[in-house]
Amino acid sequence: MITVSNIWVKYGDRVLLDSINVVIDQRDRIGLVGKNGAGKSTLLKIIAEEISPDSGTIARPSKSTLGFLHQEMSLPKGKTVIQETLTAFEKVLALEKRIEDINVELGERTDYESQAYSDLIEELSEANERFNHLGGHTMQADSERVLTGLGFKSKDMDRLTDEFSGGWQMRIALAKILLKKPDFVLLDEPTNHLDIESIIWLEGFLKTYEGSVVVISHDKTFLNHVTNRTVEIEFGKVYDYKANYSKYLLMRLERREQQLNAFKNQQKQIEQTEKLIDKFRAKASKAKMAQSLIKQLDRMDRLEVDSVDGSAMKLYFPPAPRSGEVVVDVKNIEKSYGNLSVLDKVNFQLIRGERIAFVGKNGEGKSTLSKIIVEAEPATNGIMKLGHNVKIGYYAQNQADELDGKLTALETMEQKCPDELRTKLRGILGAFMFSGEDAEKKVSVLSGGERARLAIARMLLHPINLLILDEPTNHLDIISKEVLKKALLKYDGSMIVVSHDRDFLVDLTHRTIEFRDQKLHEYLGDINFFLNRRELDNFREVSLGGKAADLKVKPTQKTANPVNKELSKEERKAKEKEKKLLQRAVLSFEKKISQEEKKIADFEKLMAEPEFFNGAEATQTLSAYNQAKANVDIYMGEWEAAQEKYETWQAANS
Repeated sequence: MITVSNIWVKYGDRVLLDSINVVIDQRDRIGLVGKNGAGKSTLLKIIAEEISPDSGTIARPSKSTLGFLHQEMSLPKGKTVIQETLTAFEKVLALEKRIEDINVELGERTDYESQAYSDLIEELSEANERFNHLGGHTMQADSERVLTGLGFKSKDMDRLTDEFSGGWQMRIALAKILLKKPDFVLLDEPTNHLDIESIIWLEGFLKTYEGSVVVISHDKTFLNHVTNRTVEIEFGKVYDYKANYSKYLLMRLERREQQLNAFKNQQKQIEQTEKLIDKFRAKASKAKMAQSLIKQLDRMDRLEVDSVDGSAMKLYFPPAPRSGEVVVDVKNIEKSYGNLSVLDKVNFQLIRGERIAFVGKNGEGKSTLSKIIVEAEPATNGIMKLGHNVKIGYYAQNQADELDGKLTALETMEQKCPDELRTKLRGILGAFMFSGEDAEKKVSVLSGGERARLAIARMLLHPINLLILDEPTNHLDIISKEVLKKALLKYDGSMIVVSHDRDFLVDLTHRTIEFRDQKLHEYLGDINFFLNRRELDNFREVSLGGKAADLKVKPTQKTANPVNKELSKEERKAKEKEKKLLQRAVLSFEKKISQEEKKIADFEKLMAEPEFFNGAEATQTLSAYNQAKANVDIYMGEWEAAQEKYETWQAANS
């Protein structure tokens, strides 16, 4: 186990970690949570002995091993992906060399009866056993399996690591850690640069991992699937819960309610005692009793209520100006970078008010098409048209990192601010948690989360009716993500979201476009519908490189019309109206199913109460509960019929 004892860290006037204590046991699965800047990454670096605390100690078994993935990983240059990954087996390779040397020596010696010869035989036996235990015979296969699970293709194995972006290099670093099989794995935001398929594979790997895992993540779904214990850092203190993230939220609420009730009861007791003291002091005959009560108060262990960090950005989108019916129209778009083809004659249309998620493996073209739509990058071939009066708000994947570090937060806002809003800038910054002196901070000293909030604030300075968000949650903590999602749910414009965060995408979009093999594949539903259809909940399929061709999906690309007939404007308009009606029918039943499922969940929560069946309304509630379940079955049948009708229409008009 690792024992963290009385760790104390102070930065300037702020105490970051206030004499905290944590024990990491064998096979623990710990989610380390808290707001950005709470000290999570600092604690991991202290545990990994990369930095030292101002005071306190870290105790770890001397022969134990530790792997640490942090956000500033860098790889040496000049090796291929597979060569760099195989360096994870450095000890195994050294062991293999020693086995070879022993075998050579044994072949040359003739002192078979000597103790030295016997010792050499024993060393060889132990070395072979250790070699097998460390996976010496399967190094190459294991490396390729892990790299494939993390998204690398066969053709990538012999490419130089220099050719890959920082996000892909992080995957190589993660692969090396997993292959080393350390006793303790520390992961700081491992999902930031992973796509959904790779995240699901990693979840499966960590669930069966033999060692202990401590992970910092703002991905609630990932935390729920991987962890069974949550350690929260808040105002320098740690709070330990034996539960995953969702259960921790409930337990934290219960703990604080109990704490507050106990505090109120004690305050009431103190008030009553003080009244008695004042009353008895006035009488000489009661003076002794008054002194006794005073001593009783002095001995009382005064309860405190833990401070709660309730700060959060206040975000809302102003009403969207009305745009044309067709917001984006993409026809036969091709995009190549040299010999690398990313998009091959793709077609895509966004109708006013639609919310669409772009998903798929990294490098498949999600960000590329987004850039083509906002005209930040030209297409190689094809046509992209924006509709009438389209006003775009674009959050690029590296938007927060591209802010000018020399400017203050206020100056950054002033750069893009229309004249009529200049007097309101400090108020806007305050809503995004840049109040008072924070507005004068240089961008260069802001955290990743702070820069992300600033980039979002700047985007909202102008009216927009088309939001294109490319990985907007990467640097946001869980609370900030929830604020952003609530604001987006109320946003009345059109929207495209590129994201790998499943919890963020649930119920946020109505259509899901998967980018795969240079094509687009459409799913008429949110991220959960997409995952169910692609059966990615089974990580084994992903690790085997699930055959996309076997999946029954309708690609959005249009094949040439057999008679090469151009439709008239009226015919195109009629077909678009027909398509929209079919889509709305499907979405309508999805909404009804969602509403009924929420009713069922509410009823089940009510029925779980111990006193439920003693109440007079139990029979009525059970009846309503059964009706809701029956409604789900009915709506599911109607939804399947509507979905089939829509897919048939798509096939006939492709």
